[in-house]
Amino acid sequence: MTTQSSRGFAPDPYAPLRSMLFIPADSERKLSKGDATGADALILDLEDAVAPSRTHIARGMALDYLRSRSAGAGRGKQQLWVRINPLSTPAALLDLMVVAGAPDGIVLPKVDSSADIVQLSYYLNALEVREGVAQGSIRIMPVATETARSLFTLGSYDGCSARLAGLTWGAEDIAAALGASTNRRSDGEYDSVYQLARALCLSGAVAAGVQPIDTIWADFSDEAGLALDAAAARRRGFTGKIAIHPNQVTAINAAFSPSAEELAWSKKVVDLFEANPGMGTVGLEGKMLDMPHLKQARRVLELAQRFPA
Repeated sequence: MTTQSSRGFAPDPYAPLRSMLFIPADSERKLSKGDATGADALILDLEDAVAPSRTHIARGMALDYLRSRSAGAGRGKQQLWVRINPLSTPAALLDLMVVAGAPDGIVLPKVDSSADIVQLSYYLNALEVREGVAQGSIRIMPVATETARSLFTLGSYDGCSARLAGLTWGAEDIAAALGASTNRRSDGEYDSVYQLARALCLSGAVAAGVQPIDTIWADFSDEAGLALDAAAARRRGFTGKIAIHPNQVTAINAAFSPSAEELAWSKKVVDLFEANPGMGTVGLEGKMLDMPHLKQARRVLELAQRFPA
């Protein structure tokens, strides 16, 4: 993901993550297949995907999995994250035993505001010292739209912690929090409050200079629907998406990787501006282009360098 600069995305060997795949941390079968999925990151889940009676088992299995894939070069290109339980629950501190395995990051659910990120950062500061893990190496990504209060605080994340790596959103828990029977309209589109949550998450992430990650596509058997949803998310400005099934990873990676047409166009744009230094506006194939077009073209070329076809 990204490190925080004054604004926007700063160069980072990990950035961006196109796909983050949830895996129940108590499933040995699913864990064993994780590194073959092609996901840019795995999220070992200690929260919703694990029954409370098995959480203690899942913690131990997650820690063993992390230790078996040592941090740094030993993990190759695939990052390993852990979703813990909400900080408001006693389970959260117990979940943080996984710090001993040096995960790349913690996914924090059901946050109310950036104050939760600050609190978790304090915990991680102490636990990294205790476990001999590199200081500041474990990053944080909140699921930033799962409580009613969270919708009023999505502009609060700028500067809250150097550990903040991204924001993602979810439409299921917020629907439950609001007492809604569904988060969809009769035509299948998200209802207005959930569209608002999505827009505020995107804006809040960009304002904080971190990666905006889109939420899940729940119907893992609907590949066509996933492809359309992921493509729409990228058009909106999201730079990655969460998967709940290994079969979703390929479509997500494709949606958030530049196409051959995008690459060709972006190279033309960059080459044209470089051939005309000092010009703020140029014409290309009947279109007038200015600085925002150049900025976007450079982003596409940088993304292609990270994820070559």
